[in-house]
Amino acid sequence: MSARRSLGRRFGWLWASYAVSAYGSGLGFGALPLIAVLVLRASPAQVSVLAALGPAVGALLALPLGPWVEFHRKRQVMIAMDLARFAVLLTVPVAYALGRLSFGQLLVVSAVVATAKIAFNAASGAFLKALVRPDDLLVANARFESTTWSSIALGPPLGGAAVGLFGPVVTIVADALSYLLSALGITAIRGHEDQPRRTGGSRIRAGELLDGWRHLLTHSGLRALYLNQLLVGGLIMATEPLVAVLLLGELGFPPWQYGLAFAVPCVGGLIGSRLARRVVARHGQHRIIRTVGTLRAVWLIGLAVVQPGVVGLATVIAVEFAIIISMSLYNPVLATYRLQQTPTDRVVRTLSAWSIGSSAAIAILSALGGLLAEVTSPRTAIAVAGLVILASPLLLPRRPDAARPAPEERPRRVSTIV
Repeated sequence: MSARRSLGRRFGWLWASYAVSAYGSGLGFGALPLIAVLVLRASPAQVSVLAALGPAVGALLALPLGPWVEFHRKRQVMIAMDLARFAVLLTVPVAYALGRLSFGQLLVVSAVVATAKIAFNAASGAFLKALVRPDDLLVANARFESTTWSSIALGPPLGGAAVGLFGPVVTIVADALSYLLSALGITAIRGHEDQPRRTGGSRIRAGELLDGWRHLLTHSGLRALYLNQLLVGGLIMATEPLVAVLLLGELGFPPWQYGLAFAVPCVGGLIGSRLARRVVARHGQHRIIRTVGTLRAVWLIGLAVVQPGVVGLATVIAVEFAIIISMSLYNPVLATYRLQQTPTDRVVRTLSAWSIGSSAAIAILSALGGLLAEVTSPRTAIAVAGLVILASPLLLPRRPDAARPAPEERPRRVSTIV
């Protein structure tokens, strides 16, 4: 089992750093919109702007960071992005205590956090590829995936209880401190990391901004998976607010049942991520991508038929469980394949392009879903999303035509200090 496989002390520090920031983010899930409503009395339109504009601006700001991060030491970038998130989040409780908190500040905080998240994730992917052996990439990604789902299962309920007991900004403080602890954990990783070298001068060329997309769109396997992920991820995320309106509004579910309906299925995330290594070893990477990539698309339509009462609650839990167990099995396999198929000197720009495209797809499909729900109804919009996503398996790669690892243009950059 992957849980018993040792990846070394340095990976242990990286995993611990990821875990503490993931649980901090889980505690602080939805904290900025909550503060906007409870403290600033923001309107629904303002909350929607906060939810969409901050990440959108963050994605735009992250675009020129890709080449910059690519040619800097990844551990230093990760520490810097953690400290940036710690500092900007801490301005919220400070401004709240001074009575100076504003909606504009929340927008700035949201954008900075989104930018730092994209840069950090891209740098950490490149760092992970250099840190562990190629055969261990799937095990490492599966551990990150299981941590993500456990933090989603536990964080928001605990965060909601903490807000009720200690006030609206307590989870922001916890989230900020988690990034500080993450930075300290990354600092504790021993090892020398070479300064990446670049050719053609020290200035960033305009063409380098698009190198990530160029690699994704010219590699047949990655292109298919990228387009599939834009559609599937965008549609699943676009239905979340629609499901909230349907359950809490039209069907009258109490908030505790709504929270239960999305917390319990996260157990599936632990199951799927723990199975990833074994099922790939038994059935092969390509077959898992095709099969599980198809399975994760067939369940969403079930949310369109939810009814009131216990049966409706059980339906939501069952559908979400099926989606999450499929996603948690699929995601580490996808992440491993993506790293295997990307040259070392292009990992950061490729992962940045992937994140920026995903954020844009979620924003666009969420806006379209909201418009459709306004014209028709939330249930109809969910049904349309569920039908459209059924076509997404057509975008999956049909042949394992990119099974060879990407050629490495330079040796791995992280070495152990003896």
